[in-house]
Amino acid sequence: MPTPLNLFLIGRSGSGKGTQAELLTRHFNNFFYISSGALFRELAQTSSDTGKRIAKVVNEGGLPFDTLATALWMRKIAFEVQESQGVLTDGAPRRLNEAKDMDGFMDFLGRKKRTFYILIDISRHEALERLTKRRVCKKCKQVVPWVGEFKKLKKCDKCGGELVARPDDKPSAIKNRLDYFDTRVTETIRYLKRTGRLIKINGEQSIENVSRDILKALR
Repeated sequence: MPTPLNLFLIGRSGSGKGTQAELLTRHFNNFFYISSGALFRELAQTSSDTGKRIAKVVNEGGLPFDTLATALWMRKIAFEVQESQGVLTDGAPRRLNEAKDMDGFMDFLGRKKRTFYILIDISRHEALERLTKRRVCKKCKQVVPWVGEFKKLKKCDKCGGELVARPDDKPSAIKNRLDYFDTRVTETIRYLKRTGRLIKINGEQSIENVSRDILKALR
């Protein structure tokens, strides 16, 4: 059986990683999708000691204990991903150690040569513009990005629900997330570039053009 393709989407908050991940799952029918942000939000809703601490960190726009992110996605892959499925993750790796752990785990699974990291590149200014204006549906929780035709939406295009600001998109939280990218994630990107498996995509285009460029690069 040929080794499936594995993709990890990284980029500043607001770069459209989740949107592109959704489009990739439609294009390829064998991806097992993991959202790092969703894993932390799910944990933050529990009553455990860790869950309560994570909720505080998420609301402040920070990032939790470094190894915890690795533990969450590694457990998800170990327990649920089948041999025939590719892994699709957005929002990871952020930290250098996490990237090295991810590479090591993919190597253990015999997937490393078919694993690529896609950087959806937008400027800090563009990220700030998008994050301060993006919305989420109060009813179905769909995130509505501040880009292209989505800017015109008055109600959720999926369920008609009310669109509101995301609870974790407070100015202080946004600044913390963008600062973290500039200080920590950039060194991870340099490491991934040296592996020869980093694909850089201009994220300051329409959603359709970003998707087109990703598929073109993968071909």
